[in-house]
Amino acid sequence: MFQPKLSIITIVYNNVRDIERTLLSVLNQTYPNIEYIIIDGLSTDGTIDIIKKQESRISKFVSERDEGIYDAMNKGLALATGDYVLFMNSGDEIYVNDTVANVFATADDADIYYGETEMIDSAGQSLGQRRHKAPEVLSLKSFKYGMSVSHQAIYIKRSLTGPYDRNFQLSSDIHWILRAIKKATTIVNVHQYVAKYLVGGMSKKRHRQSLKERFAIMKQHYGLLPTVFNHFIIAINLGWYWVRNKRTND
Repeated sequence: MFQPKLSIITIVYNNVRDIERTLLSVLNQTYPNIEYIIIDGLSTDGTIDIIKKQESRISKFVSERDEGIYDAMNKGLALATGDYVLFMNSGDEIYVNDTVANVFATADDADIYYGETEMIDSAGQSLGQRRHKAPEVLSLKSFKYGMSVSHQAIYIKRSLTGPYDRNFQLSSDIHWILRAIKKATTIVNVHQYVAKYLVGGMSKKRHRQSLKERFAIMKQHYGLLPTVFNHFIIAINLGWYWVRNKRTND
């Protein structure tokens, strides 16, 4: 059986409400070859106490001050030794206990595996599928109208990854994924839900900055004029999405 080592990285800071759900979604996986790395930003709200309850099952645990989300993620990457890496940050969850086993059973030795994401609220209740459905075939073009695969739903060969660009404070994950896609040869859609995403993260709270960063990233990968045109299409699609859902809810 194809059972590569998977490094799962969780970053957290003062999230005592959600961290246990995330921990258990990883620690209860049936897949046997997981390296679990937790990077804590020196939490003061009881988060560390919850982590330490499971410390014997955690491969590497670091708790120290960091310089933001992507500094913490880079610390996790630097510690990772797996064949593949997956980020499952505090509040998010792996979909069910056999998800990782099912992902690697789909195909052997792909460069990237990806699947669908379910949105959840702060109580862990389902809010349905993301607005951006995962594309049937993932390529560089897949991201031109938005983040078509969530960060929590993509397994990437560690050899294809590099550090996150800290010039982007909120959207560097898009840049990181696009760089990996450019290097990838074999990308596999596992055709199943693989993650639960907690809505309302930092990119939602600082939405304007996030949009500016996304535009800069898209311009870097697609060029200025195509990015301007693509954002026009994004605005149309978003408007139609809200109109359609308003009709559904009325």
